[in-house]
Amino acid sequence: MNAAASDLSNLISASTNRQSLIKSLICPSVYWAPLLVDTILKQLWNHGPKALQFFHILLHNHPTYVHSASSFDHAIASPRLRHRLHPLRLHLTPKTFSIIAERIYILLTLSSMSYVKLDVLRKHGTFSKCSEEGFKLMLSVITYNIIANGWCSIKRTNKALETLKETVERGLSPNLTTYNIILKRYFRAGQIDVGWKFFLEMKRRKIEFDVVTYTTVVHGLGVAGEIKRAQNVFNQMVDDGVLPSVATYNALIQVLCMKDSVENVVSVFESMLKKGYAPNSTTYNVVLGTYNIVIRYFCNAGEIERGLELFEKMNGGVCLPNLDTYNVLIRAMFARKRSDDMLVAGKLLVEMVDRGFTPRSLTFNRVLDGLLLTGNQSFAKEILRLQGGCGRFSRRFKL
Repeated sequence: MNAAASDLSNLISASTNRQSLIKSLICPSVYWAPLLVDTILKQLWNHGPKALQFFHILLHNHPTYVHSASSFDHAIASPRLRHRLHPLRLHLTPKTFSIIAERIYILLTLSSMSYVKLDVLRKHGTFSKCSEEGFKLMLSVITYNIIANGWCSIKRTNKALETLKETVERGLSPNLTTYNIILKRYFRAGQIDVGWKFFLEMKRRKIEFDVVTYTTVVHGLGVAGEIKRAQNVFNQMVDDGVLPSVATYNALIQVLCMKDSVENVVSVFESMLKKGYAPNSTTYNVVLGTYNIVIRYFCNAGEIERGLELFEKMNGGVCLPNLDTYNVLIRAMFARKRSDDMLVAGKLLVEMVDRGFTPRSLTFNRVLDGLLLTGNQSFAKEILRLQGGCGRFSRRFKL
């Protein structure tokens, strides 16, 4: 089957004459089973015009073949084919309607239109031969979820709730995805109190929460500055036996970074590592950003020793310093103009290069000046050699 599908796909792709292609395809020796048609449409997925040509040749020229619903689904999933199909004589499935709903939602979003309506599906040419009652029966929970998400994405949460109500009126049961979509949009729209009440109502109805539910609430409360409540929800999640994901930890760490101590941020991060979670780039960026902010705060407040203590903790392996960390500390070393501080600045510069960072010429020159002015000529010579190795042009110094 796969070999035959590949041969036919190559034939369709290479064809330049429509009439010759029709003769080749509408041939008694080729039995067009739905599986064969589906496989060819999949293989032509990135060749929209050719997929359309193949689809229409069978539709309009084959005396007996009728496209199956699965073939139609593959066709509308094709990026260039989905907007050019005509009404077909086939029984449409809930999956078909879900795909169409998603495609129309994407189309409306990309074209910056300000609304998404169920009527769009009903009026779409593909469904012009469907009866109103047939249309209602075809819609699935997945379809309603896609449409609810469309309303929420343009901050029309009230319309998403109407969609939820209509789902129930149609005799369908909203699933957890439905509730999570609306919950997420409440918090993203800044409707914290309404979102919290919706969360409590979900709990009252004994809806089983998943990791997405909890992560949404933790992040939403944290952004609003509700640190304590966000931590309580995180703890409740663990108590309820729902395992946090990396995204959940990221949300909690971001929350703590806003208004909590760096010690608590590091504590959560270390707890994450101990439990076997693999932090992603978001986790490290948030934790690293927190360290840098706190170190800068200590240095600006004249508490340079505390900034250096925090830096040493970073070097302990929790979260290694970056270029910004080094630059903040090196600048801070010049505040007191002490000989020891200049040595620290020099050591930071050496360590910085050893870790693969390339300081600016301005940084090199400033450290060199500081070392020379405080009588640290021997270390200045070492820094000068380091500067040459980094390809930075050095000024002429009298050492």
